[in-house]
Amino acid sequence: MVFAGGRPGIYTVMAFLKEHIKVRIGNIEWPAYLDILTQTNTEYEIVSFTKENGFHPSNSEYFDRVGVNEDTGLMPVISNPQNPSGQTRWGEELRELIEMAEQAGNGILLDEAYEMFHSPSVSGIEFVQDLDNSNIFLAGACTKGLQSPGIRIGWIIASKTNIETMANYSSFGMGGVSHPSQHYAVMLLEPERVKLARKAVEQHYNWQRERYGKAFEEMGLGVYTGDGGFYHWLELPEGLTSDELNKRLFKRGAAILCASDCDMARPHSKDPSYETPYTRFFRFSFGPLLPETFESDIQLFSEVLEEYKQDTMADNA
Repeated sequence: MVFAGGRPGIYTVMAFLKEHIKVRIGNIEWPAYLDILTQTNTEYEIVSFTKENGFHPSNSEYFDRVGVNEDTGLMPVISNPQNPSGQTRWGEELRELIEMAEQAGNGILLDEAYEMFHSPSVSGIEFVQDLDNSNIFLAGACTKGLQSPGIRIGWIIASKTNIETMANYSSFGMGGVSHPSQHYAVMLLEPERVKLARKAVEQHYNWQRERYGKAFEEMGLGVYTGDGGFYHWLELPEGLTSDELNKRLFKRGAAILCASDCDMARPHSKDPSYETPYTRFFRFSFGPLLPETFESDIQLFSEVLEEYKQDTMADNA
């Protein structure tokens, strides 16, 4: 099913979940998921993401049925490679995840927006045994791997019955995708071009991930990034917060994403009594950064960080 970008597809899947389905989602995930879950009144539970489990909980934690009614269906929502941490399920781990999702009473929404940003490229589709008799939903888009965000083309791969349901909704609820965009996407998806894109994206972003990661380690930051995506998942030293760092970076024309915005456990009502456990964590995006700006990017970041450290030490003296 083709949508005007990845988000409408994900929203549609959540909007049509039956009442006995419960979503499981990682404690740290793409911020828009929380908006989608809230607006579709989806019941969801949090799967723990901590330093102790490497921000990479086991597959079984998403399908743990302890205390779950036997009539309840479990539907994990997982970005893979993960946004914001870059943690990636691939090979045998991804095979196991899909096997669990295909079991009776289970399903999965696997958001594969960053599938090309890993060596090798990853997609759960290679492990699906019986798509038409499962509740597997695979989401993708032209935005990241095919480097074409503006044309707004995304898709959901699912069983024929589920696709027909979404198509019926599209006819009255969304109006479909523009014809020029669809023609453009067909050209982008030409097999030889995709083959070149996979190779180029993999090589470039692996290189960027590695050199930015080394630079952040040298700054004394905790680096908990996986081997996929184009983000770094970082931790500041004690006494510093990502919110304050972001304010300081913004004055220099730069920005990070505070981990509190990725916290799926934060109340959408902005409950003042809730304290996120991720105040020192943040997501750094190297996706849009040009190779030739690396030195200046790191210089700017290190200057702001060092100034923040010095100011904090002075305040505590």
